Amino acid sequence: MNWFTRVRNSLGIGPKRTTEKDLWVKCPSCHEMLFTKEYFENLQVCPRCDHHGRIGADDRLEMLLDEGFELLEQPEVAEDPLKFKDSKKYTDRLKQARAKNPHADAFSVGSGHIDGHHAVVGVQDFGFMGGSMGMAVGTAFCAGAERALARKCAYIVCTAAGGARMQEGILSLMQMPKATVMTRRLKRAGLPYIVVLTDPTTGGVTASYAMLGDVHIAEPGCLIGFAGQRVIQDTIREKLPEGFQRAEYLHEHGMVDIVVPRRELKAAIANVLDYLQPKKAA
Repeated sequence: MNWFTRVRNSLGIGPKRTTEKDLWVKCPSCHEMLFTKEYFENLQVCPRCDHHGRIGADDRLEMLLDEGFELLEQPEVAEDPLKFKDSKKYTDRLKQARAKNPHADAFSVGSGHIDGHHAVVGVQDFGFMGGSMGMAVGTAFCAGAERALARKCAYIVCTAAGGARMQEGILSLMQMPKATVMTRRLKRAGLPYIVVLTDPTTGGVTASYAMLGDVHIAEPGCLIGFAGQRVIQDTIREKLPEGFQRAEYLHEHGMVDIVVPRRELKAAIANVLDYLQPKKAA
C-alpha cells in the first residue's frame, strides 16, 4: 500500500462514484442541463425554453399514430449506383449510418390510425445522413402514397432533411418530380396530403413534396428553406430580417398554415382530418 492510498483511506474518501452516462442532456438552444428522463417525457422539448429537439422516426410514428400501427418494409433500391467516393466510399457511409439507426434509410412509413382516422404517416429522420433524399427516400415516399391510395386515406409526411443526397447525383434530384407526381395522384383521388415541417427542412425536399401539401403544419422554431441564409444574403446583398426561414416567420408570410407545439400535434392533425376526411368517409 503506497502513501497516497494510506492517506486517502485515513480521510475516509471512498472510490470515485460513477454517474450514468445518459443521465443529463444539454439543450442545444438555451444550453441548460436537463434530466434525460424529464426531457424524453416531454417529447424531447426543452421545458425551460421550449426548444423542439430532433427526434427519430420510431418516436415520431409512435407519437402520431394510434397503437397497433403497421410499419412498412423499406423498399429495395440500387445502392451506390454511381460508385461514388469522396473521403469515404458511399457504401461505407451507408454502413456507418445504418449502424447508428434502426432503419435502412432516412424515410420510414407507418400505416394505421390517428384518433380513429385511417392514415398513412411517412417520417424523414435527420439522424440518417441528415435525412438526405436519395432513391431510397423517394421510393419509400411513393410507397407510402401508394398505401394511402389503396386505403383511400390521408397521407401525412413529416419532413426533416438537409436536401438531396449528393452521393447519388442526378438520381437523387429525380426523386423530386417522382414525389411530386405522387402528390398529384393523391389530389386527383381527393385524399388529404398533409405536411408536418420539422427542423430542419431544406434543399430539394423543400423544393418538392414538403411544400405541396393541402395543409402545412410546422413545429415551433424549425428551420424551413431552400438555400442557406448566408447564400441568400450574399446573393441579394441585403441583411435578412430577424427569424428569417423559421416556422413563425413563414407562418406570418403565408407559407405555413399553422405552427403547433409537439405535444398538440396529433390532436391538430386529427382536427384537420375531421374537416378534410370525416371518419364515416374513411
